[in-house]
Amino acid sequence: MDETEFWELIDSARETAEGDPEDQADALVEKLMQLDPDAVLDFARHFEARYNRAYLWDLWGAAAVLLDGASDDVFDYFRCWLIGQGREVFEGAVHEPDTLADLLDDFDPDVDGDGEDLGYAADEAYEQLTGAETPDLGLPPQPSEPLGTPFDMESEDVLAERFPRLWERFRA
Repeated sequence: MDETEFWELIDSARETAEGDPEDQADALVEKLMQLDPDAVLDFARHFEARYNRAYLWDLWGAAAVLLDGASDDVFDYFRCWLIGQGREVFEGAVHEPDTLADLLDDFDPDVDGDGEDLGYAADEAYEQLTGAETPDLGLPPQPSEPLGTPFDMESEDVLAERFPRLWERFRA
């Protein structure tokens, strides 16, 4: 599976689910179940590589603005949700998190931002196909700390200064 096929599966599941993260995870499992186990593992590698790539202080801060705070777990689920938004949103957010203000048509913190189930879709599909747990994917582990420069994510002044467009659109 190449990167284009990965993003096509993500987009197709999101469209099927009409943007609902839980329904998107269910749709993704169904789509992955139509593939062979090796393709599901390829998908899992693509997903995990992007999940690890999004482990950035600035992206965590953007999540904190959107979700009015973001613990470790909340940020983990946010990164899964972000992947679920597709290539354009994901790449834009990784390169410049404040562009999420422009990339998100709408955002409801009660529904959006939590893609925990998306993070398990490949594991679930693989287990249903093979009866076995997903093996080690052979990827480097996530860094012990997010990449970039840490900052005070509990300070509204710091968040408003670092993410002016997000702050203006979602918190002001």
